[in-house]
Amino acid sequence: MVGVVAIVIVALSAWSWVAAVSRSTPPGATFSVSGQGKAVGVPDVAQFTFSVTTEGGKDVGALQEENNTKMNAAIEFVKQQGVEAKDIETLGYDIQPRYQSYDCRPVPYYGETTAMGAPEAIRVRAVQPCPPADIVGYTVMQTVQVKVRDFSKTGDIIAGVTAKGANNVSGLNFTTDDPTGLQNEARGKAIQNAKQQAEMMAKQGGFRLGRLISVNEGGYPGPYYYEKAALGMGGADVASAPAPSIEPGSQQVNVTVNLVYEIR
Repeated sequence: MVGVVAIVIVALSAWSWVAAVSRSTPPGATFSVSGQGKAVGVPDVAQFTFSVTTEGGKDVGALQEENNTKMNAAIEFVKQQGVEAKDIETLGYDIQPRYQSYDCRPVPYYGETTAMGAPEAIRVRAVQPCPPADIVGYTVMQTVQVKVRDFSKTGDIIAGVTAKGANNVSGLNFTTDDPTGLQNEARGKAIQNAKQQAEMMAKQGGFRLGRLISVNEGGYPGPYYYEKAALGMGGADVASAPAPSIEPGSQQVNVTVNLVYEIR
């Protein structure tokens, strides 16, 4: 009876060792295939940035007050159009000095003329050491980013902030606030496309697909940018300019997946 038990224990130990080795054995031949999927949706958020810039003399406090007054008026206008405070973000506030620099390069000149009428060797007139650059004034600039969820108001908001004193508007783009749904749709299509290609190629190549070993994913788009260059106001007189016509278009999400299968 003891001999039978020993044989059973040895057999079980051998089976456990074989199973462990089987689990740790790396897969053999593998096969990889890529698939693409896309999903198209309508953007639900317009984003743009605007800046108020004020240049002047050395009275920084007065420049800040003037710049802040214009920016506060622009932000208040944006809020009056229904934009919530959480969708208005200050990206930067800068105060930079402006300098008066001096051109202190040596000045070449010709010496006495020779008997033949040709000038002597070119000489360089000595100059005094160049004085340090002087601060002649300061520039104050504040930049704010705005998210607009009601596209029908985008053009009016852009026109309004410039009328309130913004002298630069840029970076208008359209995007989806939560792109998860589009990403999931595109991913599902990409995986289905890759599976179909894998099955077709396995059939044509005379082999069978084993288990799926790995899935790698890439893709996703950037935001859709408004391409008209007229958004940079550059300090122009825009008080009477009409609101621009804004069309968000559509947003396409592209996903690429790579599937790796064992080959049976």
